[in-house]
Amino acid sequence: MKIVVKIGGKAIEDKPTLQKCAHAVVELAHDGHQIAVVHGGGSTLTRTLQLLGKKSDFVDGLRITDAETRDVALMVLAGMVNKGVVAAIVAAGVPAVGLCGGDGMAFRARKKQTKGYDLGFVGEICSVEPRWLDAIWGQGGIPVLSSLALGSDGEYYNVNADQMASACASACHADTLIFLTDVPGVKGADGEVIPWLTVKQMPALIEKAVIGGGMLPKLEACTQALKKGVGRVRILPAAQVEILPQFYFTKLECGTEVISA
Repeated sequence: MKIVVKIGGKAIEDKPTLQKCAHAVVELAHDGHQIAVVHGGGSTLTRTLQLLGKKSDFVDGLRITDAETRDVALMVLAGMVNKGVVAAIVAAGVPAVGLCGGDGMAFRARKKQTKGYDLGFVGEICSVEPRWLDAIWGQGGIPVLSSLALGSDGEYYNVNADQMASACASACHADTLIFLTDVPGVKGADGEVIPWLTVKQMPALIEKAVIGGGMLPKLEACTQALKKGVGRVRILPAAQVEILPQFYFTKLECGTEVISA
């Protein structure tokens, strides 16, 4: 099977958690699955920007990105963070190849339009060339993708990592898309994790502000993946990543499965 795993939040910064994520991903690869990893790194980027005296502002979970912020994002996400994830997977026992969307023109972006705001160099994926992923899989490797892509204007655009993962899963016809996060899952109004969340339930939860912030682009990404044929989409807590290899064989008691019906 083809499985896209998005690693985000503190799992990127906390070395033991990242190592656990890497071992789970490698176990899936050893079971014969083709795995692609997409990573975030927003906290690392925010901290680096603070050191440079730049404040981060967000609209619906998306970072407003001027040219300088974009350049720092390229340095941090496609550089330090990407190579850290590659190193963790290599240490766990499988060759990994780090890419950003601009490499090989694998992912092309266009400027994201948001009503009432100019987000700057924030993009959305408009096309994907999955042959580079196929080439890495063909050599027994794991592609590791940072969420930046080139536009037709030759500029790099910062892309939300959840939406990058969704575009990746759709383009390579993945059987499964899994988001490893800091949170235990999508919570309802009662504060309890919703084990099964339908696409139709989302608008009411958003309207009532039960869901907001960084969960908005994540659920948008889940919805798009399902609409474009990805078989299963699940949000799992990275703290319990050791259950990931049992995804298809055991009823998981944590996280939220997002379904079309």
